[in-house]
Amino acid sequence: MKSLSTKKVALAGLFLALGLLLPFLTGQIPQIGNMLLPMHIPVLLCGYFCGWRYGLAVGAAAPLLRSALFGLPPMFPIAVAMAFELAVYGLMTGLLYKRFPKKPVCIYAVLLLSMTAGRMVWGAVSFVLYGLGDTAFTWAMFMGGAVLKALPGIALQLILIPIIVMALDKNKDKNMDTTLSA
Repeated sequence: MKSLSTKKVALAGLFLALGLLLPFLTGQIPQIGNMLLPMHIPVLLCGYFCGWRYGLAVGAAAPLLRSALFGLPPMFPIAVAMAFELAVYGLMTGLLYKRFPKKPVCIYAVLLLSMTAGRMVWGAVSFVLYGLGDTAFTWAMFMGGAVLKALPGIALQLILIPIIVMALDKNKDKNMDTTLSA
């Protein structure tokens, strides 16, 4: 059991590092680099593979750490609101994936439910944070930030994450069969 938790800590560290580094890569793509939501992908994957505790921690830490280290995203209100959003992504994927059957349709369901919950939390937290800064957070700002501006990233997540989860789950099953037959 100890090696399993060590493996999860190592994987969570890898996902956190990816969350810090991927924005540098996508930032090189003019016009849509930030719209690809590069920090979201490692956090969602962390929830699937490491569970809700690690997904929550990596999701909360990634935007705050990236803001502190590199100045982007700006800490207030963007990185703070993203920390809540991504923490919910990691939490929800970890909780739901553990309880749902490991079928492709369920992988998509977990992803969609997690993305929806995270965006709702982002909207609620942004409403409070922008209000503290004497700026109204409007419905148009929510729709623009959570949906319209995020469409390329949402599409990328819906394509990439299920493929990765299914491929790694299939590989895990093969490794288990090899280990058991040896």
